[in-house]
Amino acid sequence: MLKGVFFCITANFLFGLGYYFAILLRPLSGESMFGFRIIVLIPFILLAILLFKQTPKFTQLWKKIKKNPPLIFILLLLALNTGVQLWLFMWAPNNGQAIPVSIGYLLLPIVAVALGKIVFKEHFTLLKWLSLIFAIIGVGINIILTGDFSWGTLVSGIGYPLYITLRRYFDINNLATFFIELLLVTPFALYFISQTEMQPILIENHYLYAILALFGLVNGVAFIAYIASSNLLPVNVLGLLGYMEPLVMLAISFIIGESLDSKSYILMICLSLAITLLTIDNFRQGRLKR
Repeated sequence: MLKGVFFCITANFLFGLGYYFAILLRPLSGESMFGFRIIVLIPFILLAILLFKQTPKFTQLWKKIKKNPPLIFILLLLALNTGVQLWLFMWAPNNGQAIPVSIGYLLLPIVAVALGKIVFKEHFTLLKWLSLIFAIIGVGINIILTGDFSWGTLVSGIGYPLYITLRRYFDINNLATFFIELLLVTPFALYFISQTEMQPILIENHYLYAILALFGLVNGVAFIAYIASSNLLPVNVLGLLGYMEPLVMLAISFIIGESLDSKSYILMICLSLAITLLTIDNFRQGRLKR
């Protein structure tokens, strides 16, 4: 149990720490950072697949596609979402959207719970209902006070839960599918890299390639640690420890100079209450199962 908790905390901390690499990789553009991230991530995902013996998942995926050819379009849709999310993660810290995207990650588990109820008819406890109500109230008040709602928050807070729901619904929620998604977006990654003039960038950032290698290592270790923890911990504990990533992202947002608009305080309070209720509910469900 303790080993699983250590692996999970390490994974989520490293995932969140990846946010700061967008600063370290300056003056690369968000698109170039996205391109390099795909290239350095692919070998580590393949390594994780080999380490955890998930290669049979490729065969299973192929059989599913042969049985249900329209699944190809679902894979393309998943790849599109993966590309957008990985790009947004690198683009946001350099374009004043670090906090909105971090808030989206805090909103993510609440939206995922709602989709679980809608799509999979999962049991909804009173605490889950209250959590959802607080989130809706927070978002509604934020829209009233500010007149809009950050697109970065929407893309990260709704895009990922939809992505996870599709993978679960079609029973393709594994690393092999993620690897295929990365391969599908690789042509775009290579295009963005090819459009980057490296010489002036290397003059300004002498350690760029070393930072890219370190970024790939951090991502790779994070994925491997998370998979290891998922084999050692119950789902509810994984979910609770998963809140560390957006909290690290939020902390980095403040470190790089962004500040929370006073009009968003109510949203953050409501999200904090919603997450607290989900946490309590997860503990209760875990105890009941034991």
